[in-house]
Amino acid sequence: MIKQIFQLLVVSSIILLTACQSSGRYAQHQDSAPNSGHDQLDMRDVTPRYEPYKPFNSRAYEVLGKRYYPMQTGKGFTQEGFASWYGQKFHGHLTSNGETYNMFAMTAAHKTLPLPSFVRVTNLANGRSAVVRVNDRGPFHSDRIIDLSYAAAIRLGYQKHGTAKVRLEVIHFDENNNVTVGNQPTVSYAEYAGLTPPTPAPATEPEPDMAVVQASQPQPDTPAPAEVSETFIQVAALSDLQRAQSVSDVLSALYQVPAQIPLIDNIYKLRLGPLKDRFQVQMLLDELKNNGYPHAYAVSENL
Repeated sequence: MIKQIFQLLVVSSIILLTACQSSGRYAQHQDSAPNSGHDQLDMRDVTPRYEPYKPFNSRAYEVLGKRYYPMQTGKGFTQEGFASWYGQKFHGHLTSNGETYNMFAMTAAHKTLPLPSFVRVTNLANGRSAVVRVNDRGPFHSDRIIDLSYAAAIRLGYQKHGTAKVRLEVIHFDENNNVTVGNQPTVSYAEYAGLTPPTPAPATEPEPDMAVVQASQPQPDTPAPAEVSETFIQVAALSDLQRAQSVSDVLSALYQVPAQIPLIDNIYKLRLGPLKDRFQVQMLLDELKNNGYPHAYAVSENL
């Protein structure tokens, strides 16, 4: 009798364990907002860039009896519909792109966009927008077109409502840094970032062809100046600090020189430098002008 009771207990334990394992990989049954504080939530836009698509994400797949066929490119893609968001239930689990889902990052899930893709999402009810990186699949509901992270939902102001009607615009970069936003014409990176001004530089600024470093060599028959100066190349003057920072990060990494963004007369001056000598200045100026920055010029500052 005791032996039979023991066997019954063992069988019952196996059944309970199997039931727990078959309940799925998520600890929560229903999704929710984070169950802990998020005072350091960073809701800044991600910086779009060229990033090759992952080939394994381009294959057709099936979920809940429906087959989906991912697009081969997101260039020119726009869409309107309802967005939802996903949070605590999926936090820490792998996305379809093989990355760890972080509900506090600016990411999203889409059923057919290539992975990864960069998308500008605009809440049509309040005009708020966010740039997110699509690295997951979903939402698998016929009435929703995108699932945003919890952070992105807060940025768009609908985290308490569950869904919002939005417009999607893919920000597509090709290998040559040409940019296509939604169905707008393709432009160079300089045009996209606002580095090509519609009007000439102010008269108080030197013209590009006059960008000669005077302080690095004394004039004939005059003593060398006592001041020590540093030389920079000014690439652009922007009113948006976030855009200026984004562009400076790209240029600094591309040309392997420091970047500075001083605020002068309420305008952010995007500058590369300080540079070592006039030869480095001229070489970098030539590089910039040949790669979409014709208005770049050198400036010197006394220390």
